[in-house]
Amino acid sequence: MPKVIFHPDVANEIKSSYEWYQGRAEGLGEDFLSELESAYQTIVELPDTWPKLSMYYRRFLLGKFPFSIIYREKDDCIFVVAVMHNSRKPGYWKNRG
Repeated sequence: MPKVIFHPDVANEIKSSYEWYQGRAEGLGEDFLSELESAYQTIVELPDTWPKLSMYYRRFLLGKFPFSIIYREKDDCIFVVAVMHNSRKPGYWKNRG
């Protein structure tokens, strides 16, 4: 099974979103992290399932939160380039390659 690796900026994206949700309702940030973990597992199991955004990148839409995981398969790994809010700055991650 491929391992999941992350662009360094993904940690900040997740942290700020977690804090925002946690500040809205106790446990909501934890729900966000839990959904991300489930999504990563699903992507690892079926990486070619989700639609392509470009020649290399695919987009996995979260079900409960308005976020997408932007990733690509690279050298037997899943490289997560962004955890992107669906309504903000589309394409900001394109230079992270």
